[in-house]
Amino acid sequence: MTQRGMSRSDLLALPAAVDLVTAGRALSLGRSKAYELAQSGEFPVRLLRVGTAYRVPTADLLELLGIRNGDGAAPLANSPASTPNAA
Repeated sequence: MTQRGMSRSDLLALPAAVDLVTAGRALSLGRSKAYELAQSGEFPVRLLRVGTAYRVPTADLLELLGIRNGDGAAPLANSPASTPNAA
């Protein structure tokens, strides 16, 4: 089965963190390669461990891919715009 990447709109619609398979799909990596890179410490973005699962911060993934949101700014995990109750 051929692994397809994700469109810009698909990427911008992702939640704050995604599973390793989704992050791999965004990078056009198959499941096995994504896990291989994660386990060797070579996955190209920061990984979070939640129990035995890997989670990938979407902001880090978008930054790696050079994807910017509609106003031209790259979404950053710690920016006020990404905080739901920011004034």
